[in-house]
Amino acid sequence: MRRMTESSSIEHVSDTAFLIAHFRAVESARPDALFQDPLAQTLSGARGQAIAAAWPTIAMTAWMTAVRTVVIDDYIRAAVARGVEAIVNLGAGLDTRPYRLDLPPALDWIEVDYPDVIAFKEARLVGQTPRCHLQRLGIDLSQVAERRAFIDRLDASGKRLLVLTEGVVPYLDLQEAGGLADDLRRLRQVDGWIVDYVSPESDRYRRKSGVEKHLQRSPFKFRPPDWFGFFAEHGWRARETQYLPEVGARLGRPAPLPLAARLLIKLSRLLKADARKSALGRFWGYVLLEPVRP
Repeated sequence: MRRMTESSSIEHVSDTAFLIAHFRAVESARPDALFQDPLAQTLSGARGQAIAAAWPTIAMTAWMTAVRTVVIDDYIRAAVARGVEAIVNLGAGLDTRPYRLDLPPALDWIEVDYPDVIAFKEARLVGQTPRCHLQRLGIDLSQVAERRAFIDRLDASGKRLLVLTEGVVPYLDLQEAGGLADDLRRLRQVDGWIVDYVSPESDRYRRKSGVEKHLQRSPFKFRPPDWFGFFAEHGWRARETQYLPEVGARLGRPAPLPLAARLLIKLSRLLKADARKSALGRFWGYVLLEPVRP
């Protein structure tokens, strides 16, 4: 079992959960907060603050965390409204939605992550009461046999499921992502799957900004030539796509883009370069995939 340390560096992909929880706490403290997450600081602690202090894109990552949280929250509320009976959060990290969202008590919420992450989270949240039926499982999803056994148990439950993989797929290579997509596609009652969309423009920005240097031990690997085409090959299609810059603009929280990017957007508008403007406005998003049934 990997031991979770107090280092300010990111040694493993699960360490990024501290960073994201820290920025949820930062957002919650704002007078114009888009959501309230009272447990984020409890989970992120000094570790999250230390990682954030050394992070090269503080403003952008704080903004992305806030807007992506709103997008996924809305996806979950809509799924519950249409009759989903269980939320399956794979690579759950330090997520607190079972505690802060207004969820039906009968809803099943299943969190899966590395055993040390689960143990850390349970220790920090002792005495806290979730709003639905919450189950945590320590499973290494990279172990194919273990993952498939878990998915078989999910399928046997017969419940209508929504799968969430927030911040997971970007760290998988094409083979790993394809294997996960194929395994989830086997679920007979899966309503949908929420997945990160990362554009080529975002990849270039991450390299130029220095983010990739901080993630040398856990780099982004998922770079298919055609993001939507990749999932189509594995039996999934987009039911809904929410791009963070567009959502942020609607919320009155525009992206804190670098000066060069802002100038490019202005130039695109002047020249009516719709393709360029669209690419800059859709550099990151969250897609609700649905299975393509025969």
